[in-house]
Amino acid sequence: MKRFLCACSLSLISTVGFAEGQFLTNAPQFNVPEIGSGIGFIDQYNERYIGEKVYREVQRQLPVTQNPWLEDQLMNAFSSILSQTQLGQPIGLVVINDPQINAFAVPGGLFALNAGLITNANNMDEVAGVMAHEIAHVTQRHYSRSQEAFKGQGLLALAGILVGALVASQADGDVGSAVMVGTQAALMDKQLSYSRNQEREADRIGMQYMYSAGYNPQSMADFFEVMHRATSRVSFLPDFWFTHPLTTERMSEARLRANQLPKVKSTWRDEDFEILKLYTAVISNQATEQQLQMLVSRNSYAAQLALASFYLKQGDYKLAQQVLDQAKSHQKLHNLQILIQTDILLGQNRVNEALTVIQSPASIMPENRALNYKLAEVYIRQNRPELAQPVLNRFLKNNPRDVNAWRMMQQAASLDKKSPMRTINVLRYRAEVQFWSGFEEEAIKSLLHAQRLAKDNGSMSATIKTRLTQMQKDRQFRA
Repeated sequence: MKRFLCACSLSLISTVGFAEGQFLTNAPQFNVPEIGSGIGFIDQYNERYIGEKVYREVQRQLPVTQNPWLEDQLMNAFSSILSQTQLGQPIGLVVINDPQINAFAVPGGLFALNAGLITNANNMDEVAGVMAHEIAHVTQRHYSRSQEAFKGQGLLALAGILVGALVASQADGDVGSAVMVGTQAALMDKQLSYSRNQEREADRIGMQYMYSAGYNPQSMADFFEVMHRATSRVSFLPDFWFTHPLTTERMSEARLRANQLPKVKSTWRDEDFEILKLYTAVISNQATEQQLQMLVSRNSYAAQLALASFYLKQGDYKLAQQVLDQAKSHQKLHNLQILIQTDILLGQNRVNEALTVIQSPASIMPENRALNYKLAEVYIRQNRPELAQPVLNRFLKNNPRDVNAWRMMQQAASLDKKSPMRTINVLRYRAEVQFWSGFEEEAIKSLLHAQRLAKDNGSMSATIKTRLTQMQKDRQFRA
């Protein structure tokens, strides 16, 4: 069987200069068509369940990168675009450890993208263009319209096909190698692709969203060209490419629309995106030591952070510290630099020194998830669960789907030997880790065990019963 190889190789070229960006204050008002009601369209209540169900399936079946700093950098862009719609708060954003160019959004506000999308983009505006395109598919109810067009198959089943196609692409390049951005490519193998008109609609409305959010609309057209060049350098194209190609007509239309809008400065500095891109390349195993060393020789701050992360990942704390010290000579105090330094010290079991590094930045920026999760991790390493748990709970109130936070809550609870609820809490938090990781049956078993242990505690028993009922309802949900 022929294997499709994505030819968009990582371009490890140091960015020169800065582009000081700002959000638009006088963006024009666009007349985006309302597709939110009508016969056969699912309501937002069901969409939320669908989004959360797909989120759990993605966590269970795909190699998701659990990295709060990376997730939050991308979530900031995603949220700014989503705020131009009426979709409400997003469920979440996940980064899949895959070098192919791909991304998808599903009803309910879930967005997932491959690491390869970031490492092949030239700037954050190109990534934002992909996000906006996929968000437009959701706002225009293309999933629901596909449900009606394809013999009433349940929307949840369509979302399941999407995840299945993405899983298949991990093992077999013929099935789902997604040079075409997003859900269209993933569903093509099942004849569930969006129509050409829907793709154009997503291009047009997505460009409006990204422009209103302060991103350069030219970048959507630019990234179409990146994808088009990728397909010109491969030896084999999957069938879906011939039936739904990224046509020159579609690229021309995108460029024409972008040319009709005023020019926009990037909302990201070039160096900030270079940091994001190179760091993503390291954690997704797309960068080599030699490539990074070449960039470090040019005194690139982004490359120094990336190479320090590379050595940290290898467990070479001495080399990681040496490279990080070079980065510190730039007199910049980037949050990623703080996180890398803390991890180097933790790797050497210098926990008290790690606390000295992370405590002040985390307290100055209490809303910064990456810094505060690292602070909680240090508290856990110091055997101080009573300090870690309030930090984590603050974020879980806003995002109860955060697997990272629940995992640390479980670790903290296991250390809390003074609490009479220790075992019960360990089981409760383990259930949340299992549930949001897609292991719903195991999560329910953990909660049932906790419920039995808490039978003599009325308040705790009621809390567990409420959560257990909700988990069982979510598990049985069908759209």
